[in-house]
Amino acid sequence: MAEETKSLRQIRLEKLKRLREKGVDPYPVAAARSHLARDVVSSFAELEGEQVAVAGRITAFRTHGKASFADLADASGKIQLYFKSDFLGDRFELLDLLDLGDFLAAAGKVFKTKTGEVTVAVEKFDVLAKGLLTPPVVKTEKTAAGEVVHDEFADPEKRYRKRYVDMMVNEPARDRVLTNAKVLRAARRYMDGEGYVEVETPILQPLYGGANARPFTTYHRDLETNLYLRIADELYLKRLLVAGFEKVYEIGKDFRNESIDRVHYPEFTMLEAYEAYGDYRTMLTLTVGLITAAAAEIRGTLKLEYQGRDVDLTPPWPEIRMVGTLNERMEDYGLGDVLTCPEKDLEAVFRADALSELWPKVEGRWSRARAVDVLFDALVVPELWRPTVVTDYPAELSPLAKRQRANPALAERFELYIATMEIANAFSEQNDPEEQRRAFEAQAKARAAGDEEAQQLDEDFLEALEYGMPPTGGLGIGLDRVAMILADAPNIREVIAFPQLRIKK
Repeated sequence: MAEETKSLRQIRLEKLKRLREKGVDPYPVAAARSHLARDVVSSFAELEGEQVAVAGRITAFRTHGKASFADLADASGKIQLYFKSDFLGDRFELLDLLDLGDFLAAAGKVFKTKTGEVTVAVEKFDVLAKGLLTPPVVKTEKTAAGEVVHDEFADPEKRYRKRYVDMMVNEPARDRVLTNAKVLRAARRYMDGEGYVEVETPILQPLYGGANARPFTTYHRDLETNLYLRIADELYLKRLLVAGFEKVYEIGKDFRNESIDRVHYPEFTMLEAYEAYGDYRTMLTLTVGLITAAAAEIRGTLKLEYQGRDVDLTPPWPEIRMVGTLNERMEDYGLGDVLTCPEKDLEAVFRADALSELWPKVEGRWSRARAVDVLFDALVVPELWRPTVVTDYPAELSPLAKRQRANPALAERFELYIATMEIANAFSEQNDPEEQRRAFEAQAKARAAGDEEAQQLDEDFLEALEYGMPPTGGLGIGLDRVAMILADAPNIREVIAFPQLRIKK
């Protein structure tokens, strides 16, 4: 800790001591509050001259002789306080022992200053929590060239490591996390309105599945076995359809031991939903309804701006075919249909200079389907800015989905992309236990060949299917990414309250 910081903290400690010497409890149990700051301001016409009690953090202090002004911020906004020695008597001297960042309760009558600012004329105040560290300074200065923000807490790593300070002094950071909370609330409201039942499935699982990913592993001492943090909710939610539930959903954390980048994070919030007697088209209708309802509720419009570009969520959303669209791109490389061309020709594309940077993504895990997936991500996904529904995925990429009725080489599946991010993934779910076993066995071979993300063969799930599961549509939506779009957040960590960082040694 720097000497200057030590000095400032020492000054605050001395003020704390003096407060106690004056008989003030600087950390009382509770505080009486009649109004939020926002409500006092918005209801001034009704509250003028009335007594109110507010509470919050001091964010600004201005002293003018025997009168002082302060800004008090709570979760709703801020309100100005007016302190005058005539009203407060000896307690006015306590203001000298207050600092920015302290929590305060104040009671008094509401009035408006000559400049038109709604204010509380404080007749009584109490210290609620004395801050011992000085909040970083964030201020905006108007210059001839425009606005300049001076932020002592601008370094991204510092912001993420001290997220509570970041959100304390940076309102946009707090608003992005708040938007994430609003997305969860809107999603639940929509799903409940559609007749889905919210359920909980195990986070610790003896066998992980439902997605292609590496898990986090832990050990349970009493059970004397390894358990895994779930990578998806899918296989347990489907068991509920076997049990007789018809419309279920879960909002919860999934965990994948993968890299961290702008849109990927090892601990993320997923909504998964399953509807008996539906298919992937049923889930597309659900997806459009949920996302547009959340946008309308949170942003008040379907026409948004994300990172400086327009995003119009107004349906209908265009659809493209994965394989067909990719084939068009591959014409530049002299390649025919990616599903039927000689595999050596497909491999040669990766070894060509123009795409050689993609080779490490398939080397050691080669399969035609994986090659198609990598090429699509590299050549097509960067173009998918407006909401776009992608269909016609190779069946091999979708071991839990039914094959298309017209073309068994393809799966009944769609993925939704917005602003180049995958937002949702949906299937017509496989309910034939023999077909599901064959798909699991193919995944097991891929796993044995070195694909650590290939799915495992789950005998209990296969047994559940043998009791019978009705035709089903299934859906997963990455709610953190929805929040990114609605909060105009450039990085998924911006909508997560406390993101993981590399531990400092």
